[in-house]
Amino acid sequence: MSVAELIYDWNTVDPQLRKPDRHIGFDDETLRDGLQSPSVCEPPIDKKIELLHLMNALDIDTADIGLPGAGGTHAAGVELMAREIADQKLKIRPNCAARTHRNDIIPIAEISQRAGIPIEACTFIGSSPIRFYAEEWTLEKLLHLTEDAVTFAVNEGLPVMFVTEDTTRADPETIRALYTTAIRCGARAVCVCDTVGHATPDGAREVVRFVRGIIDEQDEKVRLDWHGHQDRGLGVINSIAAIQGGADQVHGSALGMGERVGNTPMDQLLVNLKLLGWIENDLSRLREYCDKAADACRWTIPLNYPVFGRDAFRTATGVHAAAVIKSYRKGDTELADLIYSGVPAGQFGLKQVIEVGPMSGKSNVIFWLESRGVEASEDRINRIYERAKQATSVLSDEELLALV
Repeated sequence: MSVAELIYDWNTVDPQLRKPDRHIGFDDETLRDGLQSPSVCEPPIDKKIELLHLMNALDIDTADIGLPGAGGTHAAGVELMAREIADQKLKIRPNCAARTHRNDIIPIAEISQRAGIPIEACTFIGSSPIRFYAEEWTLEKLLHLTEDAVTFAVNEGLPVMFVTEDTTRADPETIRALYTTAIRCGARAVCVCDTVGHATPDGAREVVRFVRGIIDEQDEKVRLDWHGHQDRGLGVINSIAAIQGGADQVHGSALGMGERVGNTPMDQLLVNLKLLGWIENDLSRLREYCDKAADACRWTIPLNYPVFGRDAFRTATGVHAAAVIKSYRKGDTELADLIYSGVPAGQFGLKQVIEVGPMSGKSNVIFWLESRGVEASEDRINRIYERAKQATSVLSDEELLALV
């Protein structure tokens, strides 16, 4: 009997969760939004280029490589990354952030021309009443900025993604006016943003459906993106809801790095869509991507972080460990992966880890010894077991070896 036959999957009962009938793309924001976190360090350009290659290996479609309008070394780094994509013929496509202002668009056009590859200009502008009030904006002013910036970028030969900040708190009339103007001026991608992580899954789904309707009315082929944040911890589920609502591409950053509590975690997004069967991306280097991003940005991966945290597949609990061990005894690694885990560790280059601690049973001790080629004698088992019961935490390998 296969492991799949041993699991009744309630996740597939609701027809809303059926696989989309289109390609779902990914935009990696690690090298732009991710670096807005006040707790990260700016990686040197060689580290950024290494991350670009890993994004490419994971079949991530596009990457935000910065805002060259900032000038100086930042603009120089954007150009080096664009040249790397061109010279190495990477599949990943670059984009750059830009305010709806010619001064931000011109550097993108110049780098695109020098590097010899298209760079999508992601022109962003606010859209919510709260921003209008604080900034003393009028809709007329924003429509003028939109028309001027998008038209200018298109005339410069740049593909354009028009981005509305705080879309999930904007009123329908403003959203319609902004997107309609941008599309009529030549934008061939638009992005709905949950800039402050306000949306629930229902809200994400509905606003994306609304914008999809606006696109359909324009009778143009326009890609629809979703950009989410983690302020309410809903980044991944909101992205899934946005796809259900009609999004073609979803954004994220490595390990969820970003301003405040961060962006949607790209790695968790990829894992979940892979497990849903919605994407075919090869994720064998996803662990490397996470480790490289953490190292480059001097970011600490929480111990309990899903899939790639140190504790993701560790157990020292007797009942749990016993079930995993019995699965291994059957010679079934896939069974061992799923008996007490919702994520198959082996699919991401990882494995179950059995530890010994105060909540362990003797089966933990036996497995620990045998997996290291050490005879599981009754004396050793009892000595380790008694020491573990007196401990306040899991015993380290050094402590266990000393007891052996």
